[in-house]
Amino acid sequence: MIFYKSKEEIELLRESNLLVGKTLAEVAKFMKPGIKTIKVDKIAEEFIRDNNAIPGFLDYGGFPNTLCISINDSVVHGIPSDYELKEGDIVSVDCGVIKNEYYGDSAFTFQIGEVNEKTKRLLTVTKLSLYKGIEKAVIGNRIGDISFAIQNFAENNGYSVVRDLVGHGVGRNLHEEPQVPNFGKRGKGIKIKEGLVIAIEPMVNMGAKGVIQLKDGWTIKTYDGLPSAHFEHTIAVTKEKTDILSSFKYIEEVF
Repeated sequence: MIFYKSKEEIELLRESNLLVGKTLAEVAKFMKPGIKTIKVDKIAEEFIRDNNAIPGFLDYGGFPNTLCISINDSVVHGIPSDYELKEGDIVSVDCGVIKNEYYGDSAFTFQIGEVNEKTKRLLTVTKLSLYKGIEKAVIGNRIGDISFAIQNFAENNGYSVVRDLVGHGVGRNLHEEPQVPNFGKRGKGIKIKEGLVIAIEPMVNMGAKGVIQLKDGWTIKTYDGLPSAHFEHTIAVTKEKTDILSSFKYIEEVF
C-alpha cells in the first residue's frame, strides 16, 4: 500500500530530510585521512540528538550504528569501525533521522584527499544519474521512467547499476512502498501521483553489476572488488514541481 502525503506531511518530511543534509555536512568537516569511521558515526549521532531528533538507522532491523559507511568497493550498509580513512578512498555515507515521527534519508559519496580521475568520474556520473532519475519523477510518469533514466545514463557512460538494492517510499516508516529500482523500462510500474514521497538512490559500479553480502550480515560489496558510488535524495511529487526534500547544499558549503 502506498501512503500519499499531504502538504503538511511533506513539510514535516522536509524538516527531517534537511536535518539529514546538515548531518552529512557536519561529518563532511571530519572526512579526512586518519579519522576512524566509528568516530564519524559518533559525530553524526551527537549532532542528530542535539537537533532534537533520533538516528533513524540505529537499531533499525538490528543495524548497530547511526550511519552506513561504505568504503571503495563497499556499495552500501557498511558498518562503522576502527578503519582509518586513507588518501584516495571514496566513502558513501548514508544517514537517516526521525523527527516529528517522520523519516529523513539521504546519502553522499565523499572523496578523501586526492582521488584518481577514473574514480572521480564514477562519482560524477552516479550523482548525475540521480538527477536524471529525479527529472522523471513527475505526475503522470511511471516508476519505470525514473529507473530507465538512471540505468540508461549510467550504462551509456560505461558503468553498471546494482540490481539487488532499490530506492523506496519514505514517511512514518523508513522503507515504504513503492520500491524504486535503478534499472527498468519506460512506461512500467505504478503511475506517479501527487503526494508520492520516495528516496531515489543510484548505486553504480565501476565494473560488473554483481554484489556480495559479507558475513557481518550487512555490508554489500562489489563482486569484482572495483569501486562503487552511491547518492540519494528523498523527493516529493507535487502539482507544481518535483520537490527535493533533502539537500547537498550544506555539504557543498563545507567544501
